[in-house]
Amino acid sequence: MADSAVPSHGTAHAFADYHARQREGLVVANRRGVLKAGLAGLAGLSLPGLLRMRAQAAQSHQPMPTGKSVILLWMAGGPSQIDTWDPKPDRPLENRGPFSTISTKLPGVAICEHLPKQAAMLDKFTILRSVHALKSNHEPNKVLQTGNLAAAPRINPRGDMYPAIGSIVAKHHGPNHTGVPPYAAFMKSRSHVAYAGYLGQQYDPFIADRGSKLPIYTNVGVDTGKMTDADLFRLPSGVTHDRVHNRMSLLKQLDGLQRNLDPTLGAMDAYQQQALEMVLGGRVREALDINKEPEKSRERYGSHLWCQQALLARRMVEAGVAFVTLDLSYHTASGTWDNHGDNIPPYGGISKGLKPLLPLFDHLITTLVSDLEERGMLDDVLIVAMGEFGRTPQMGTQGSTDGRNHWPHVMSMCLAGGGMRHGQVIGASDKFGGHVSDRLITPGDLAATMYHHMGIPLHTTYLDTSGRPTMIVTDGEPLAELI
Repeated sequence: MADSAVPSHGTAHAFADYHARQREGLVVANRRGVLKAGLAGLAGLSLPGLLRMRAQAAQSHQPMPTGKSVILLWMAGGPSQIDTWDPKPDRPLENRGPFSTISTKLPGVAICEHLPKQAAMLDKFTILRSVHALKSNHEPNKVLQTGNLAAAPRINPRGDMYPAIGSIVAKHHGPNHTGVPPYAAFMKSRSHVAYAGYLGQQYDPFIADRGSKLPIYTNVGVDTGKMTDADLFRLPSGVTHDRVHNRMSLLKQLDGLQRNLDPTLGAMDAYQQQALEMVLGGRVREALDINKEPEKSRERYGSHLWCQQALLARRMVEAGVAFVTLDLSYHTASGTWDNHGDNIPPYGGISKGLKPLLPLFDHLITTLVSDLEERGMLDDVLIVAMGEFGRTPQMGTQGSTDGRNHWPHVMSMCLAGGGMRHGQVIGASDKFGGHVSDRLITPGDLAATMYHHMGIPLHTTYLDTSGRPTMIVTDGEPLAELI
């Protein structure tokens, strides 16, 4: 386990704004500490510090949140570039793979035959064929989700401390509405999603899975017919909203008493009260209630788990969440897109493992883009679809005849929305699809592009545990072709 699993006394924690660890008197302290810790448990997801930051920004005429957002479609495991967006149809089978290609809306550009919907509207997308994923790995997936090559816990003991792009957005942009968390994720496994690290747990993603009734799938993608409980906002038995408000009132009285004893201690301020209202209010709960969506819209996305999560992601950004990650995986280990071969369950190879995923992904991403465009939201919402690396140019790794191993030397991905210049392919791989041949793109370039979209200055820094500043982008620039 990495060092960060147990924070030091000097490390920020999720309940910092409630000061529940402070000793504040002989009798009052214990009672008050329990009350504050309890309220923190209710309101920790809502980040009262962000509310305070927004008010301070307004008073000092600093830039306010832009209304922009990002939806990251995380293809956990690493999709094959050759069998998706960078086909090599003229190569031998063991290189090109089993799939044919299909023409697209962009003249002269072909992609995999199993992505026909995306092909028909590729003018709405940008394909990146030259992303260099050096040092990226999975379990945990960090480098591409942070934009930092040092975020590699398998080789760097502090690798899991580099903050997620979503966490940077949470701190320096905040939510687009005060009633929602800034950074949220639908997560199959904690190892698939990047967290806040040095920023402190208050900027970790709000895990939305338990907030909505969703179908439960096995680790090989079989619908069990069961649904999640959606119990996230359900108060314990006997605890009502009125009771929580009464306890909040008692806490205020105790704050007043303690201020008289020790005037250096701060009272529960309006931002903490607003944070509690965020949980007790209905904005997040409403966004995660898929039954609030018209039946026609639900049918359009479809009943599959990932598609329903995509619909909820749209509802969340519509409600004001600034960054949403969808963990597109059935399996809690390395991820469903880790297609090593049919002899290596549960992932399968290219034909049996990857092939069923592509029409599903094709429907999901094109439906999401079309829906956002029809709602007038597409220019504000940047959609990014990628995994943690590419796959080997040759099939037949690890004793299989139909699988591909990890390959960080080049990967492909796609983007849409965000008001950017789409309808293009950026970069190229060599004739084997194994190395970058033109326009090398780094994880830092991807992070910088997302920060540019969100209006976060690239010179922004954060402090590590020793107080040393680190740039949020250490090796990258926004993709000039897009902006």
